[in-house]
Amino acid sequence: MATQTRDLLVAAAAKLLDSGGPAAVTLRDVGKVAGVSHNAPYKHFANKEELLAAVASRELTRQGKNLGDIGARGGRPVDQLRAMMRGYVRWATAHPERFKLTFGRWDRGTDELADAASTASANLSDLIVKAQAAGELPEGNPDHLAGLILSLAHGAADRAIGGHLSAKGKGKTNPEDIVDVLFVTLTRAAKR
Repeated sequence: MATQTRDLLVAAAAKLLDSGGPAAVTLRDVGKVAGVSHNAPYKHFANKEELLAAVASRELTRQGKNLGDIGARGGRPVDQLRAMMRGYVRWATAHPERFKLTFGRWDRGTDELADAASTASANLSDLIVKAQAAGELPEGNPDHLAGLILSLAHGAADRAIGGHLSAKGKGKTNPEDIVDVLFVTLTRAAKR
């Protein structure tokens, strides 16, 4: 029951975050939206920062699960990576406040958040290693390549959220297309 209540609280916090950013998330309002007592959030989270870290952890875990789901479908590792990054930018543009929270600055995170980030990073690096071994991505440090791929996807999503990248407006493209261009470029570089 405690886990179920905690999950309800995290979901309620994400809903409030989506509607008004971090300022809209208060422990009292989270309890209200979750349909539990106003004291319930305090039994699960020491403070707002810990609650927001749980939201970010949930989002990272979901991103990791998406990678696992894509990997379970089979296919070439580079295509799996491309699908994951396209999904990442779709998620970021659909949930900009969650995106900003998850990948923003954390002065004091939690073990849960650190574990989720570490798992997501390791899964991405593992898939990059597989793509490199298959000759689909250039050789080199997989962590550096992960940084490049994430930086481009993150930047494209951020530009789209800011209104500076859209197929029918500024930039004349969307973030998913930018991701595709990166993978075409990387695949060509691997073949050289």
